[in-house]
Amino acid sequence: MNKTNKIAKPFVKWAGGKSQLLSEIDNAIPDNIKQDRFTYIEPFVGGGAVLFWILQKYPDIEQAVINDINTDLTNSYQTIKENVEDLISILQEWEKEYHSLKDIPDIKKEYYYSKRKLFNSRTSDKTTQTALFIFLNRTCFNGLYRVNRKNEFNVPIGSYKTPMICDENNLRAVNQVLQKVTILNGDFEETLSYTTQNTLFYFDPPYKPLSETSSFNSYAKDEFDDNEQIRLAKFCEQIDLLGFNWILSNSDVKGKNPNDNFFDELYRDFNIKRVLARRNINSNPNKRGELTELLITNNAYEKIISFAR
Repeated sequence: MNKTNKIAKPFVKWAGGKSQLLSEIDNAIPDNIKQDRFTYIEPFVGGGAVLFWILQKYPDIEQAVINDINTDLTNSYQTIKENVEDLISILQEWEKEYHSLKDIPDIKKEYYYSKRKLFNSRTSDKTTQTALFIFLNRTCFNGLYRVNRKNEFNVPIGSYKTPMICDENNLRAVNQVLQKVTILNGDFEETLSYTTQNTLFYFDPPYKPLSETSSFNSYAKDEFDDNEQIRLAKFCEQIDLLGFNWILSNSDVKGKNPNDNFFDELYRDFNIKRVLARRNINSNPNKRGELTELLITNNAYEKIISFAR
């Protein structure tokens, strides 16, 4: 395997990416977690911005565990971890072919939709399927991942002329940091069995939509609705009682509607902070911009100390 000293970063564009909130998340990590080897668990890994930051800022962590309900996404993490060079070879070839069609829009569209059809057939081997996943993410409209109830990717072609489809240096960097990561594909509650004494959870679930037209919950065929948000809050209460620290991000619905206390009620026993964020994925560029998001924490360590006193 070729070595690289490049900093690993997300290999796909993903709605709700957290690169912009890393300093806020860092400030929310309790000191006792930072001062010792810890287990990091991310039950909704998405694009992995926080994961890659954690792995590189705290290289001596005990273990890292990631999970996502989106099988195409977790298979991609697995492929990069286990078979990155074959993946790079496929993407390099497709990038060359796609760029050669930049001035032939009709054939370029044909090429894109043939790849989308192949992806949705899910008949390819795992490495090719991952290559299709990354190809579509780099060439589709606005880098948006969306599937219908049949789990078919249905985003149209984007307008990029020569997008970077194969970022081989980053893929190799991601391959290196993933060697210490356990990759799961299932329900978020199943991550509980991977905890150790000093564990930090970071939850970045599909956000509760601020309006009916702003939903980006279609990461998987099953929607993450209010009942799922409530189930997640109960899971946070459970792991708080078990003495584990957690940080959770979500949309600030109260910022949109001052009378909407959904999250303020749901997490009323915990620390709720409103932080400035920037929403980058929206079909209407005028609707991208700054807004507040929630950063919620429990700080179980402080509770344990106070009980001991």
